[in-house]
Amino acid sequence: MEHLDQNEATAFHLCLLAKVINIEQFPFIKLLIQKDISRMEFDETMELLKMLDSQFEEQKEEGFLNFTSLLVHFAGMLSEKLYPNETIYALKKEGYYPSLMNEFIRIIEENEK
Repeated sequence: MEHLDQNEATAFHLCLLAKVINIEQFPFIKLLIQKDISRMEFDETMELLKMLDSQFEEQKEEGFLNFTSLLVHFAGMLSEKLYPNETIYALKKEGYYPSLMNEFIRIIEENEK
């Protein structure tokens, strides 16, 4: 019973914090909360981004011009709770891996035409 009370208190405290800060400034964090992403899923996502950013930089140095395979890899490995495009735009807004996110957004927008 004490564990349940602690969960309720934590949820209440999070609601209070959400009212104090402007969560709209942190769309990725907001997305993680809304989609109930676990710590493990968060860590896996960040490791995926780190690996893809490294590959992106290597491929750029090698003269690659098309990075669609990296975007496809990202979409395929992302938690099924998250939508790739929404996640990319949220990451971009918060400043995570700006070069990689800019490239992903360029590919997305090019494919929408």
